[in-house]
Amino acid sequence: MPRTVAPSKRLHRIAAGICAVLLPLTLAACTGTPAPGASSPATPSDTPAAGPTAVFTFGTAARAPGLDPALVADIEAYRVTRQVLEGLVGVDQTTGQPTPLLATEWKQSDDGKAYDFQLRGDVRFHDGTAFDAAAVCTNFNRWFNFSDALRSQAPGSSFKGVFKAHADQAELSLYRSCTALAPDNVRIELAEPFTGFLQALTMPAFAMSSPQALAAQNADALDQNVNGLAASAYALHPVGTGPYVFTARDGDSITLGSNADYWGEKGQIGTVNFVTYDHPESRLQALLDGKIDVYDSVTVGNFDDLVKNGQQIIQRDPFSVMYLGVNQAVPALLNIKVRQAIEMALDKDTLIRRFFIDNTAKASQFVPPKLSGFNNNAPALGYDPAKAKQYLADAGYDGAELKFYYPLNVARPYLPTPEKVYAEISRQLTAVGLNIKPVPVEWSEGYLKQVTSPGDHAFHLLGWNGSYADQDNFVGPLFGENNGEFGLQDPQLFSKIARARGLPDGGERVEAYRTINTHIAETVPAIPIAFPISALALSDRVESYPASPVLDEVFTKVRLKP
Repeated sequence: MPRTVAPSKRLHRIAAGICAVLLPLTLAACTGTPAPGASSPATPSDTPAAGPTAVFTFGTAARAPGLDPALVADIEAYRVTRQVLEGLVGVDQTTGQPTPLLATEWKQSDDGKAYDFQLRGDVRFHDGTAFDAAAVCTNFNRWFNFSDALRSQAPGSSFKGVFKAHADQAELSLYRSCTALAPDNVRIELAEPFTGFLQALTMPAFAMSSPQALAAQNADALDQNVNGLAASAYALHPVGTGPYVFTARDGDSITLGSNADYWGEKGQIGTVNFVTYDHPESRLQALLDGKIDVYDSVTVGNFDDLVKNGQQIIQRDPFSVMYLGVNQAVPALLNIKVRQAIEMALDKDTLIRRFFIDNTAKASQFVPPKLSGFNNNAPALGYDPAKAKQYLADAGYDGAELKFYYPLNVARPYLPTPEKVYAEISRQLTAVGLNIKPVPVEWSEGYLKQVTSPGDHAFHLLGWNGSYADQDNFVGPLFGENNGEFGLQDPQLFSKIARARGLPDGGERVEAYRTINTHIAETVPAIPIAFPISALALSDRVESYPASPVLDEVFTKVRLKP
């Protein structure tokens, strides 16, 4: 099991060769191939080296939407794009710290507002065009200039959650500019210091796409439809620098092939197939039948069957939070006593015992306990249905109908069986007198878009999987500004989060996030339920798999048995 992601630390300069970026590999992989000795005939120069040949099949829990990571916020899409596209900065799977990827080193200015990145040389996109500083700036400026119309149409974009605003509100944005200082050197300037900047760049959303492919496939025109969601032609065929090249998409399956010109370790796998199995039982059976090599989001119901059949199970260290979303745009939920009653109606222990893997911890805040800023003294109302009924009476709740959205035919690492979790939470809320109307929505038909946009959803089930090791990643995107998910109007909270993200690492920043956690617990904009343990099931063919708390699982690091 991978070690826990460590808290972020400001890095001023990191320099490393290719071996530093190839996360745990054998020593031989870093020493290179010995030159032939005097008695060993040299390999003829016209004989191509054999590439990876193994076929690897991953069973996914849902169909991936469009594969432009800048415009989606979806685990299954990211699982694919992590293989195809790379960012400037990677994640060390042991420490959780930023590590060189397309940038080999970087230097931060004294005022914390600028970063100079030295780029890896001789790297090309899959379409043959050069990766250079101009390409980096094309990507950053594209993200910054996403229009409001595009953002409202897209399934999900991460730029605003990290940089606060786009070009149409430039005065509010942390992003200022990108400058190509030389073909292999680029400067990113910020409006103010942002301690989590390097960590944020490890997110799939900030991976580099080929500028030529973006232009040729009109990447900012979402005139295609993928599983009911708007996407561009580029999102149907992403082009990056990664170890795998997008090959085909056919119904429920996506195929990738090994990048013969990849700058780094190519691993054993020459072909990757992603095949969707909507139901836990169908994923389990596909593994037992030898149709797939791995599947994610092992459920409590599958766990015993896997053990009985002698299948390998790998558990990830917890780095996600599952929560009940509460929308204050719905009038009845604007009253804090109603929201407090909802929290007291929830029996989190029962939910965790029935629907989550052993060692899943109960959550009373959104920052996981292994990150600094977790507040051991954050207030928690606890399970008290009698008191919940009294709070509803005191608040004057009149039985108004409350729509509860929940997803169908999907499993997420933070929520393996959403239909069952919904049924139990709905029962608990109804028991204290709330009038619940179920609204089931197919995940593949835009569930995520519906519950994170303004609408009539009073409640919804969702979770947040940490993308990088910084407290801001857990509170900034969710509660840093008013959004359609929670209908939150809390300038004091927004101001606290904006201040904390710019503080340097140290005691003051830790205390700032403890205060933020307390504020969220007291005002109940959403209700954290669990810090789930997620798990993958592996076939006997898999010797090792690079399980990662932040889901940074690139398949060049998969090891298959001979």
